[in-house]
Amino acid sequence: MSQPDVARLGSDAFLRKLHERPHQPLSGWLRAPAHVQYEAFRMSDPPTQRPASRAEFQSLLERFKVPEERIELRDNFGYGVKEAENGDRLILIWQAHTEYYNYQFWHVPSSTTNAVNFGPLTFPAASVSLAPLGSVVCRLDIVLRTGALPSREEVRSQLPGPVLYGSRIFNEQAVVVTSFTPDTHGRERYWVSVGPLQGDHSRLKDIVDAIVRIETYYHLLLMQKPLFSAAIDQVYKFEQVHLKQREIITEHIGHANSETLQRWLNSLTQDLLKTNRMAGKLHFELSASIPYDKIVHATLVSLAEQPTASYRPISDYVLGGITGVAEGYQQLLHRIDTLRGGFEGIIAIIRTRIDLIVEAQNLTLLQSVDKTTKNQVILQHTVEGLSVIVIAYYLAGLAGYVFKGLYELGWLGNANIASAIFVPIAIGLAFAVTTFSKKYLHKKLAGEQPAQNTAKTEV
Repeated sequence: MSQPDVARLGSDAFLRKLHERPHQPLSGWLRAPAHVQYEAFRMSDPPTQRPASRAEFQSLLERFKVPEERIELRDNFGYGVKEAENGDRLILIWQAHTEYYNYQFWHVPSSTTNAVNFGPLTFPAASVSLAPLGSVVCRLDIVLRTGALPSREEVRSQLPGPVLYGSRIFNEQAVVVTSFTPDTHGRERYWVSVGPLQGDHSRLKDIVDAIVRIETYYHLLLMQKPLFSAAIDQVYKFEQVHLKQREIITEHIGHANSETLQRWLNSLTQDLLKTNRMAGKLHFELSASIPYDKIVHATLVSLAEQPTASYRPISDYVLGGITGVAEGYQQLLHRIDTLRGGFEGIIAIIRTRIDLIVEAQNLTLLQSVDKTTKNQVILQHTVEGLSVIVIAYYLAGLAGYVFKGLYELGWLGNANIASAIFVPIAIGLAFAVTTFSKKYLHKKLAGEQPAQNTAKTEV
């Protein structure tokens, strides 16, 4: 097979996977009335816990002895359908997301006349026990019934909490009522009257998915509030410390010595490291708040919510709880980034000041070296001049002895005159010897330097 054919097959497989909807076959197993329980868990280590949750779901399917032909299992999604002898149906659904994973357990009675109620699932031998791989996000207990919504008194008897919230959704025939208050099992209860389904059972899954999506992302947003509150206080303290440090440094940096600058630099560097650690943790925890907020708002819009008599709209509670939360998180992250930038700016100024001091010290040192070099040159010329005089003195003295000996032998008429005449000659000879020696040494040293460089290059 040619390379273009392989690429085309890979592209086709990707497009098929992209457009697959593994949820769709579920609608054939759904009907109302139904009892749904939902659980979502936030993973602390998603790369490890996501496959672990999949393995847990597989063991759950095996525990309920779900037939292979009624199991659909993907990397991040799966479901299984189990039917009891009395015709009741249990549907187990698992889905793993980026930050959390969830389960939906549907109990669909065999007869549409059978009543379903809140509380534990009544499917035969339906004992669901899970070991959460992370912290609990939310737990929901959802009852779906056909027909119209019962009286407020009947609904009130089933839902805990002081206030009831209810709205008509989608085609205005389905009504959802809740109190947003956990029951004794830690589950928030939802009463859903779906109205006449007219054979469209897929709408049941849409209703439940919308409810669990709103609840899950609502709780994911609010779960970070304790961290946010603690971070607000910590950031405030850092900001106050930074303002005081900046005032002190700005006032004294002009006449601060190198030791003071180094002490400031060490202190600011420690504060910057603490700020970076805090910023990294908060960015990890809070960076997804804006997408979560948008998901909640988009889901509420998709419900096409309409008010119903005797109940406050569901959106009032949801939006009242999350309005401004995501923006507050982002504002905190912005404050931390600004604080970090302030620390970095002050550190850069202090380092520049230290560099200027070091350059000034180097310049002073160079000037001192230059002055010393000049003095050495003057001293060298002085020594060279004295050496000429000393050499000439010794030559003249030696020549005087020679002239005296020649005078005693009678070969020379006047030894003193000869010694006097030889003094300029001695000075000339001394100057010639000094100049020749200096040139010889310079030439020898210049020849040794290239030889050393060549040896280093070869090594």
